[in-house]
Amino acid sequence: MKSLRLGLVLLLCAVLALAVTSCLGTSPAYISTNKTHKVHMIVKMNRGDYWNTVKLGAEAAAREFNVKLTFKAPDSESDIDEQITMVEESIKQKADVIILAASSYMGLAQVVDQAEYYRIPVISVDAEVGSAKVKTYVGSNGYEAGQKSAERLIDLLNGYGEIGIINFTNSTSGQTSSTGTIDYGARDADEREKGFLNYAARFPNVEVVQISYTSSNTADAEQLTRDMLRNHPRLRGIATLNETASQGAGKVIQELGPGPLKMVAFDSSPSMLEMLQDGTVQATVIQNPFNNGYLAVKYAVEATEGMDVPERVDTGTKLIDLDNMLWPENQKLLFPFVR
Repeated sequence: MKSLRLGLVLLLCAVLALAVTSCLGTSPAYISTNKTHKVHMIVKMNRGDYWNTVKLGAEAAAREFNVKLTFKAPDSESDIDEQITMVEESIKQKADVIILAASSYMGLAQVVDQAEYYRIPVISVDAEVGSAKVKTYVGSNGYEAGQKSAERLIDLLNGYGEIGIINFTNSTSGQTSSTGTIDYGARDADEREKGFLNYAARFPNVEVVQISYTSSNTADAEQLTRDMLRNHPRLRGIATLNETASQGAGKVIQELGPGPLKMVAFDSSPSMLEMLQDGTVQATVIQNPFNNGYLAVKYAVEATEGMDVPERVDTGTKLIDLDNMLWPENQKLLFPFVR
């Protein structure tokens, strides 16, 4: 184990210079850096390797394009009201542009419309928001990511057996927040789940027996996993659809020790990569959080300068396993600079 971790670190050092060039590219000549742009980035949660890496990418772009970056996030991915308050504060503080990773597709729609009323462009990153006023979306295709997860897990199970899914923030809950906003959950959670279920429906001998929804709390994900295993003793596979769910479920499976249960995770926290190495997890679907943060700031600057920005920027997903995790191109995704 230690030797493999050391190998990863050494390989990281070897590809670091190449990674810098690949992640950042060169500064487009047409973006003026004479003016300081006030960009407010509001994401789902103020902790976690995924969001820390998004922030790293945003900070890199901020240095390159002369941006004064204000980073905001609630303590929990499920705190829709706090996100709304943060957007309202950014409007009052007269941000030049707001970058938003919305925890609720419809719950944040009204406040995004409000920002547009004050002529503040909004860039959506990682998770879409239900407003036609958004300038562009930067992030992965959740539906395709869900399909990749299902394809690998069903292949690991040889096309049959019971499967459980641990997702996050149920997008069809329709719960009302304290401000009266109806919370339909995160769009990315919904799309990943749809992609998984639609792929799994092709296999008559595969049954998704339970879907559980975790908050942004690893302990909650652990308990949901234990409940799922107790309720379905014949469970053969688990798919987790975000970092928190993956860490919680992975810890439970790791405690159980070697066995027939297969797991396909999501995202690439250090603990998840260790679980991949020790066989707890067989594969993980990773995004490109560094590029998400970097490109969101880049397009935010372009939007403030009146440039045309693309409607959607798909930063892609990739399925990582023991066979390909040491490939140089995958190392650049797993280790963008530092954690």
